[in-house]
Amino acid sequence: MTRSTQARTTYRRARIRKARVAGLVAVIAGIAALGHHLAGASSSAASSSTTPARRAAVPRTVWPADGQAAVQVGQSRVEASPNQHAAPIASVAKVMTAYLVLRDHPLRLGEDGPTIALTDDDVFDTELRRRQEQSVISIAAGEQLTELQALQALLLPSANNIAAVLARWDAGSERRFVSRMNATARSLGMTHTRYTDPSGYDDATVSTAADQLRIVGRAMRAAVFARIVATASATLPVAGTVHNTNTLLGRDGFVGVKTGSDDAAGGCFAFRAIRSVRGRRTAITGVVLGQPGDDRISAGLAAADAMVARIAGDFRHLPLGAPGRPHSAATP
Repeated sequence: MTRSTQARTTYRRARIRKARVAGLVAVIAGIAALGHHLAGASSSAASSSTTPARRAAVPRTVWPADGQAAVQVGQSRVEASPNQHAAPIASVAKVMTAYLVLRDHPLRLGEDGPTIALTDDDVFDTELRRRQEQSVISIAAGEQLTELQALQALLLPSANNIAAVLARWDAGSERRFVSRMNATARSLGMTHTRYTDPSGYDDATVSTAADQLRIVGRAMRAAVFARIVATASATLPVAGTVHNTNTLLGRDGFVGVKTGSDDAAGGCFAFRAIRSVRGRRTAITGVVLGQPGDDRISAGLAAADAMVARIAGDFRHLPLGAPGRPHSAATP
């Protein structure tokens, strides 16, 4: 082989090696770029599914100064105030009680449902609760309450004695009913919620505003539940006319849902109001917990009323069409 031929061969081999190296570098770069893209997409998806609701553009002025709150405007994502923590919820717990009773014993609008016979034991339990200054209605042994009437007693005057009656009627015992309450809470993703009684009188029954908003939304899908909580009063066989503790009904668009208050829980209120938001008739559903004041029921109502007013008057940032997604844990 001549020197010139050998030089040309060496040059061709060098070019081939360079081309192979360049190709390998290009492949490696492509794989790296693809991996970066997939990792970025995965990170973005994870971020979108775990971003706390409070990071959305919710004006801080929407939230009450004390306690905690959560709200959903129309079908938008659920937004929650920063101070979410498991806390006593008082009679807001009765939303879950009513939801389970109606799930197990469905009623259509206009139906009264089966009757529940009250016993001497129910009367004894009622008098014991009355001495403890719990919220109760008067009953008599042998009295017959329809399911509808029992739910009215539960949700309007917030009768703790009827919460116990319904729990035993539905599940055979309060213990089994409470177990169902907790199982349902877990199934709904209410991870910061623990029920210990069907009325919320026990301070160990705890939840967050964001968790309670989940069950409020579910319960309001039941037409009978929504009708009851929008009712100002009802007539019962022995107790006579009982009145809804939610005095906002018929004002500022409020159509429900349930008050709650005691020393440990402060003023609590799960609510829904129908208001005009950006020119559209919109349901504003929310929960406030832990509102301070001498009149705790009024404090809870006032906090909700202020939230709804701010949303209807000044709220500009929450898209109404996005699917809801929740944040991240008595007496009337």
